[in-house]
Amino acid sequence: MLNLSHSSTPLRILALSGALALAACGGGGGDDSGGQGTLKVSMTDAPACGYDNVFVTVNKVRVHRSANAEPGAGGWVDIDVVPARKIDLLSLTNGVLTTLGQTVLPAGDYQQVRLVLDANRGGGAGALANSVVPTGGTEQSLDTPSAVQSGIKINRPFTVASGTLTDLVLDFDACKSVVTRGNGTYGLKPVVTAIPTVVSGAVTGVVASSPGARVHAERNGVVVKATVADANGHFTLSPIEQSSTAGAVDVVVVPGAANARATGIVRGVPVVAGGSTAISNSASPMTLPASTYRRVSGTVTPASAEATLRALQLVNGGTFEIAATAAATDTGAYSLYLTEPALPVAAPVIGNYQAALPIPLQPDGAAGGKYSVQATSNSGAVVSQQVDVNTADVIQNLSF
Repeated sequence: MLNLSHSSTPLRILALSGALALAACGGGGGDDSGGQGTLKVSMTDAPACGYDNVFVTVNKVRVHRSANAEPGAGGWVDIDVVPARKIDLLSLTNGVLTTLGQTVLPAGDYQQVRLVLDANRGGGAGALANSVVPTGGTEQSLDTPSAVQSGIKINRPFTVASGTLTDLVLDFDACKSVVTRGNGTYGLKPVVTAIPTVVSGAVTGVVASSPGARVHAERNGVVVKATVADANGHFTLSPIEQSSTAGAVDVVVVPGAANARATGIVRGVPVVAGGSTAISNSASPMTLPASTYRRVSGTVTPASAEATLRALQLVNGGTFEIAATAAATDTGAYSLYLTEPALPVAAPVIGNYQAALPIPLQPDGAAGGKYSVQATSNSGAVVSQQVDVNTADVIQNLSF
């Protein structure tokens, strides 16, 4: 095994809240000429639901040329994080990056990355390697599966070209990765994606009177990047991958029950590699109508399905994710969300991207309060059920 953690090049890794994103600079085909390139690893945020902090302790990052290599195989390049770093994923929103390390490694094509976390080893809350702080609560242990000790597997091809810098941004979705069990404990069910920064861009905006609003960049109803608006309503979605088959995104803003405003959607927002696209700004903020919020909760059976749940809404002919959570692994119970109702009752407002601001948004009255709750099992099976929250909270059970 080639271990480059003691290379003369300083180790530098980036960490961001909620989501780990993987990025590659240096472009096209592989370079196996025997040269060397530099690999930089970063982490970025997607928001968590119902937590003040989500801590993970990063021990090392491993890369391999084969997508199928097992942890004990030869050929791994290890990037050790010394000392291991305890990172609050929720401190890294709106494109903020924290550097963990970088190193020199052989040029060529790589297929697999593993993020290795320290395990909890007892002691008080302050000594926990991985933990959560529920909103308004105290630090609790975040139990990690045995697979975490061998590394959270991320398959994403990238090229390290000779004499160039390759960026890997690891996007770790805390909202979908933290599971609340029926006995009051918390477990980690890692949801990690990878994004090449060389072909990525950003989308920015400002939403009026909605600090902490959840903001998603979506393609065909699937979230590809998420963040939360800051205290002034500003948000940055970055990095968002651009490719020949994946260009524009739909931006979905869900202000949350504390702000009591409806969902806003801007369709067809272009993603420009190396650039930034604004859908609103301080002079022309996105202004959303008032709305009450309601909760959907229930049980998914069997609990062994370890289901991930999404609340989807059909708006003006498009399907959009409004909220998501994970069912408890021991009971199958779920709630959208943990600490507040998640789903707006008022009609969402929607518009198409234009460079001139403000972008006009119009309500879709037929969509108000109507959602589809979709559950996906650990085997990929999908079940869904229509719900209507116009008059009351809803209890909706689902079964595979």
